[in-house]
Amino acid sequence: MKKVLFLLAILSISTSTLFAQAGEGMTFHKGTWAAALETAAKENKLVFLDAYTTWCGPCKKMTRETFTQAEVGAYYNKNFINVKMDMEKGEGIGLAQKYSVMVYPTLLFISPDGAIVHRSAGYHTTPQFLELGAIANDPSKRMSAMDDRYKGGDRDPDFLLNYAMTKFEVQDGSHESIAEEYMNTQEDWSTEDNMKMIFNFVSSPDSKLFEYILDNKKAFYNVVGEAPVTQTIQNMIFSQVQGGDAKSVFEQVDKLYKKVYPEKAEKLSAQFRPAYYRQAGDRENYATSQLKYFKKYPSKDWEELNEAAWTFYRVAEDKKHLKKALKWARKSVKMNNQFINNDTVAALYFKLKKKKKALKYANKAIALAKESGNDYSDTTKLLEDIEKL
Repeated sequence: MKKVLFLLAILSISTSTLFAQAGEGMTFHKGTWAAALETAAKENKLVFLDAYTTWCGPCKKMTRETFTQAEVGAYYNKNFINVKMDMEKGEGIGLAQKYSVMVYPTLLFISPDGAIVHRSAGYHTTPQFLELGAIANDPSKRMSAMDDRYKGGDRDPDFLLNYAMTKFEVQDGSHESIAEEYMNTQEDWSTEDNMKMIFNFVSSPDSKLFEYILDNKKAFYNVVGEAPVTQTIQNMIFSQVQGGDAKSVFEQVDKLYKKVYPEKAEKLSAQFRPAYYRQAGDRENYATSQLKYFKKYPSKDWEELNEAAWTFYRVAEDKKHLKKALKWARKSVKMNNQFINNDTVAALYFKLKKKKKALKYANKAIALAKESGNDYSDTTKLLEDIEKL
């Protein structure tokens, strides 16, 4: 009788532990990458790798809202060896290079021999993440199956379209060439669907897709808007610029803008200067060129104003510069009242040691973040620093 009661007690403990694990969301492997692969081989499973960084907001949101769900834990703990790894520390640095991790979060499904069989990128809700796991677990649907079809010579238009879209989603840099192959099967590139695809998939200034955008700028304005088209062309121009001193770079950029956008080359060249100096870490010239640009071309874009104001908060120490940035940030809030620009206003007031106003905007930013579901942990830290003034 005692033995029966003992066995029943053990079963009770085991069962309650099992249910506790099922309700706690995903369980992540503790140990080296090699050990995770070894465990996967022993259990005949794939490794799921959450490739994240500490500064990535969507990564934190997914950890908080998706990985903790009971149904996610039940499926992923059963079917995969789950690993979380910071791509900017330790083994993560090498894995980021090996698996071409370019955006965060990147969600990888890897066989025990270290080969990628499926991948995705960006924030996933619980249903999306469960669907992703099911696809990765199905050898006929996962990305490696599509890779094999493509390598085998399959160039059916429908397949190429789906393959290009899959590659675009995973952001491994290979989508543009496949999209170009798909477009080559199309007699009319000027349909709205094809133009949207060309615009969304272009990533290289040397591609036929980019040439088509340049030759048909006004048509693309009507389909996706002038500002997005201009930004895309700017990005392509920046990627063409070769190294050298600032004077040499500016000469190249000015020449390219005159060729591509003769009617607005002067403004775009002026806009490029602060971006260049910011990237180069030249704080003094960044501030000077940004002030000069906004003086000549007052911005009507709340995001542009907020971005410049936030950069000034990070790099400027001159009170006159900080006050100017504060005007930009407050104008941004007036144009579009968002968590992100209220946070910028709070940060600038804090740097200017205006405690009362800094507190007001920090609390406002947190309230807006709660409404919109944004991560406000950094704003909470800022609030703590403001209260110490």
